[in-house]
Amino acid sequence: MRRVLEGLLTPLVSIIIAIIIGMMVMLATGHNPLQAYAALFSGAFGSTYNLSNTIASAIPLILSGLGVAVGFKAGQFNIGAEGQYWIGSMAAVWVGYSVKGLPPVLHIALAIVLATVAAGLWAGIIPGLAKALFGAHVVITTMMMSYIAIFLNKYMVENGPMMEKGFTPQSPVIQNSAMIPKLIERTQLSWGLFIALAAVLVVYWLLFKTTLGFRLRAVGSNTRGAKYAGINVPLYMVLALFISGTLAGLAGAVQMLGVQQRLYDSFTSGYGFTAIVVALLANNNPFGIILSALFFAALATGGQSMQLVSGVPAQLTDVISGIIIFLLAAKKIMPVIRKKWRKHLDLATERGAQ
Repeated sequence: MRRVLEGLLTPLVSIIIAIIIGMMVMLATGHNPLQAYAALFSGAFGSTYNLSNTIASAIPLILSGLGVAVGFKAGQFNIGAEGQYWIGSMAAVWVGYSVKGLPPVLHIALAIVLATVAAGLWAGIIPGLAKALFGAHVVITTMMMSYIAIFLNKYMVENGPMMEKGFTPQSPVIQNSAMIPKLIERTQLSWGLFIALAAVLVVYWLLFKTTLGFRLRAVGSNTRGAKYAGINVPLYMVLALFISGTLAGLAGAVQMLGVQQRLYDSFTSGYGFTAIVVALLANNNPFGIILSALFFAALATGGQSMQLVSGVPAQLTDVISGIIIFLLAAKKIMPVIRKKWRKHLDLATERGAQ
């Protein structure tokens, strides 16, 4: 119980400190922080429409965050969720507009399955095998593969095979049978919300209730110990990245089928990169990721309202996110500093005794 409370306390304190620093920045620039934060809250949660769009923005963050968390739990620092998101998006949209004649349930299921498998292979084959066989750094390989995926998406809709006829760089709209229905009409919120919540339950069960999850966590906690215990460490490294990629790809599929319904010529969605912070803030806990994703989604959707009402630039929400990252990183640094300080004091005590 104590560990659970400590796990909740650190993210909460980080958020509070970040909000306070944001208030100080507003005061220093001549803005009213109470008015600004009230506008931000209203823009994110102040009406059914705003709340629905905030939850809709949280859905890809939940799914991508789960993918990052699985990788982190297994010691594989997958920071390429953005690229895996786009691979899943491309696969889902291609199935969505090119396959015809299927009933909605089968069409949506086919698009989601192919999207998740494609994204999982994107993460598992090159980064996973490079790590397992040659010891390549996962941060480098997943980041490089991410940019390849982003520019592949750009090529696909700019005079590429997925470009719709005309001059606008975009894909055709997916078939009606591939669209995930809206949960609330005239908003962005779709039934993809239940896919995200189901994914949270599955990931929690996988990580903490199965042998596979135990072995993934064992590899992440102590690679040498896991190897000594007879666990096939290279295999579970690849599996961790594959599962991580499937969840990021699922985020792309749900977003395309439920919200965008076609590919656009956009350089980046930002969901995959924000998912890293979402997972860190939640301490890689699947249920904590729901709250963390809602928090960052609220910053994004409420930021524009804050700018319109109070005049505070919406980019201040990025400052708050950056402060949270810094504080979470500081939490990891402090034990190292304390350990070195104690060692220094012990040495000084020994010298004094001599």
